Amino acid sequence: MATPPAISDRDRKIGLFLTLAGAVLFSCKAIVIKLSYQDYEVESIVLLGLRMAFSLPFFLGIGYYKRARTGEQQAMEAKDVLLIMTIGIMGYYLASYTDFLGLQYLSAGMERLVLFIYPTLVLLIQWLAFGTRIKKVQWAATAICYAGIALAFSGSDFYIGNQFSLGAGLVFLSALLYSFYVIGSGRLTPKLGSVRFTSVALIAASVAVLFHVFAAGNTLLGLPWGLYGYGLLLAIFCTVIPGYMVTEGIRRIGASNAAILGAIGPVATIVLEYFVLGEYLNLVQGLGALLVIVGVVLIGRSK
Repeated sequence: MATPPAISDRDRKIGLFLTLAGAVLFSCKAIVIKLSYQDYEVESIVLLGLRMAFSLPFFLGIGYYKRARTGEQQAMEAKDVLLIMTIGIMGYYLASYTDFLGLQYLSAGMERLVLFIYPTLVLLIQWLAFGTRIKKVQWAATAICYAGIALAFSGSDFYIGNQFSLGAGLVFLSALLYSFYVIGSGRLTPKLGSVRFTSVALIAASVAVLFHVFAAGNTLLGLPWGLYGYGLLLAIFCTVIPGYMVTEGIRRIGASNAAILGAIGPVATIVLEYFVLGEYLNLVQGLGALLVIVGVVLIGRSK
């Protein structure tokens, strides 16, 4: 079976920091979205459109600036660009959209439990498709993080309705699509570079989202200025910066470890909701957060 290349201690530490910091910044998205819903009446697809419309110039500019290969990076051929675009559309646009559709049939708590099966999917797909060995510590960390997420969202509604199968299937599809993004970035960024990969993938995802917005008959013009401010916050701090951070983290520590560390995201959301929005945080949720941190530490200390 294939064995991943050894990771230097410096690369591992930088990768851990970038992955965790990126996951926390991504989790801020939920806070900004809730604040925008409180202040304005706006459809989710319009807010998503603003997020990607403001992100697109950054992806274009950074991608153009870093278009040339550096060091040991390979030149990007047309087939590479097409593959990365496909991964970006699947992992960001379609994954987000199927998750959104699934939430129409599932409670938020149940959606979290189904969605965060993606670290397990990443481990299994890598093992089945590429022969990547799964370490015992990775299984242990995954189980601990998943248990922590279940406890952290224990106060949520886990009601199972008549359309549970449809909702769970859509959210599972979202997790599967995002798993392909994580795996694809883990396998392509060492050859092509994390910045070039992220730029191409998210340019494609941004264009797909904007096409959806306009095809649905919505507009991004004539909206309140404050809503544009929220869109800019979502773009810079919850999309562009964490997008490059997480992809570079995946390049350094591998897709499997990065997927497990992503469990810090939903826990960070709960903590941020407590401090920023004044929402309730109980002892059981705190225990869940602690378990996720234990899982993250296990991955951080493993070689």
